[in-house]
Amino acid sequence: MSLLRRRRRGGQDHEPGKPADPEEEEEEKKKPEQRRAEKKKWSCLDNCCWFIGCVCVAWWMLLFLYNLMPSSFPQYVTEAITGPPPDPPGLKLRKEGLAAKHPVVFVPGIVTAGLELWEGHQCAQGLFRKRLWGGTFGSVYKRPLCWEEHMSLDNETGLDPPGVRVRPVTGLVAADYFAPGYFVWAVLIENLAQIGYEEKTMYMASYDWRLSFQNTEVRDQSLSRIKSNIELMVSTNGGNKAVIIPHSMGVLYFLHFMKWVEAPAPMGGGGGTDWCAKHIKAVMNIGGPLLGVPKAVSGLFSAEAKDIAVARAIAPGVLDQDLFRIQTLQHLMKMTRTWDSTMSMIPKGGDTIWGDLDSSPEDDYLPSKRRLNATEEAIDVSSETKRKRKHYGRIISFGKDIAEADSSQINRVNFRGAVKGRNMANDTCIDVWTEYQEMGFGGIKAVAEYKAYTAGDLVDLLSFVAPKMMARGSAHFSYGIADDLDDPKYLHYKYWSNPLETRLPNAPDMEIFAMYGVGIPTERAYIYMEAPWAECHIPFRIDTSASEEEEEEEEEDMCLKDGVLSVDGDETVPVLSAGFMSAKGWRGTTRFNPSGMKNFVREYEHAPPANFLEGRGTQSGAHVDIMGNFALIEDIMRVAAGATGDQLGGDRVYSDIFEWSQKIKLKL
Repeated sequence: MSLLRRRRRGGQDHEPGKPADPEEEEEEKKKPEQRRAEKKKWSCLDNCCWFIGCVCVAWWMLLFLYNLMPSSFPQYVTEAITGPPPDPPGLKLRKEGLAAKHPVVFVPGIVTAGLELWEGHQCAQGLFRKRLWGGTFGSVYKRPLCWEEHMSLDNETGLDPPGVRVRPVTGLVAADYFAPGYFVWAVLIENLAQIGYEEKTMYMASYDWRLSFQNTEVRDQSLSRIKSNIELMVSTNGGNKAVIIPHSMGVLYFLHFMKWVEAPAPMGGGGGTDWCAKHIKAVMNIGGPLLGVPKAVSGLFSAEAKDIAVARAIAPGVLDQDLFRIQTLQHLMKMTRTWDSTMSMIPKGGDTIWGDLDSSPEDDYLPSKRRLNATEEAIDVSSETKRKRKHYGRIISFGKDIAEADSSQINRVNFRGAVKGRNMANDTCIDVWTEYQEMGFGGIKAVAEYKAYTAGDLVDLLSFVAPKMMARGSAHFSYGIADDLDDPKYLHYKYWSNPLETRLPNAPDMEIFAMYGVGIPTERAYIYMEAPWAECHIPFRIDTSASEEEEEEEEEDMCLKDGVLSVDGDETVPVLSAGFMSAKGWRGTTRFNPSGMKNFVREYEHAPPANFLEGRGTQSGAHVDIMGNFALIEDIMRVAAGATGDQLGGDRVYSDIFEWSQKIKLKL
């Protein structure tokens, strides 16, 4: 039996009475130690896998428990904390007797509408008519480089690369939800349905938001489809004109449409100079970046915004490495620099609108100096609260000292025409080519030595660091202020999305609403630094160490934080960009609004949700979350049911948009 046991244990048999071999005994002693050592070996990959596994298990357990709860439980808890919720706008207005009247058209903005694959390369097999953008984004983490390849446009033409066709999803489902559970237009659609709207009276004007506006017509005839659908909806609804509701970049896209539809073919739609007057009751712009956004500049310049810059500071080096071949900032820049639409949101109007090295319209902005409601005057700022002037006009500054210095102390070396120096491109950078590899050390140094960039410098800056991208963009967009709108050059489509270089339609009965959130710090200017040089890396980054000292400023009034100077806005679009045209540029009869159509400014004070069970809230002023704001939805529904801007109560303003607009010296 003992022999059998020894064999089962793998031991060696020896004659009874003889001592065991010392070497064998030593080996037997080592085996438990080896086993313990093997247990202690634990790779970084094992840790990552266990961490992801634990997160997934915890998430599914929470989801399982959530689904076990009665459907009324979240509402019960919310009501216990905050009291009974108000009626949704649809239910409230139905009780008042309002009903569907004017057909409505939704115009989504950049990135919020779905895109699907119609033709692709070998790596995209099985994805025919599957969403590459929107939905679950499954293809991003399953095959990231393949996804990037198919989401990129041709770097020369700005259209489809060879062998690839990605097209916009159609119907209301194109942009009702951006991802499962993350609404965009869904709440508004649901409330409109409660007063009688349905698909025959609602139309989602989906388009490929990556393309330049005119190219959406060249490739997909998107502008023609919008024109024909509006005509059909008006004719089948008793001649009632349409209410147009653009959001974000969709505001610029529809501004382009209004010029295109009345311009003669082949450049335009040939609808005649009275098409808008016949077919449109009102244009209700939500969060419109009419004069551009500084955020677009940081995105094109360094593939960053505030959130990415902070993440980069928390985990230095991670976003600059091609870990496991997932998308990093270099890949992101390579892809987004092929999207011509991003160049539509570069700030327009130069220093006249956005300010120069010394001053800007928002110089006196102080977060604590807010209007308490629409009827109260702004709180006076006493001498005790006076602070160091913020130079918002310096949209890019290299160093906090440059951002704060008097302009006379800034010695700028002009980068225009600088010799770019040795080419940095090499074989290892080909996959993430961003045009920075062609700048050389001389070009990078020249950019940094200019030190401070105002809005008037931005187009030249981007043309210097990304000449091929801007060559495409300059063929489709313009960023100046027209001296003479009768000049024939302004008949070209490149000027149609710039409200400072084009006229509104001759439609005196049409109304325009500027609707946007306020009360959220919004990116206005950036402190940059040169990044440590490495192959293929982006040579500039936001300096997240640049913040105001607590002794310099009360915490609530800190406008400089993590390298970003903030002003009032909706977290994406500053008040100045969203509101100036309706507050001044288009107000009354001006050269930009010759027919004198009425304009209204409707601001929505941001109020975050009281608790997490409220989701994204019903009073949010954030750029996308405002689409679920009950006050905004009610305003839209009343106009769709026949109300005018005066019947809504005219302007409702919480910010200093009218005061800031008066500081801008623009010929009207």
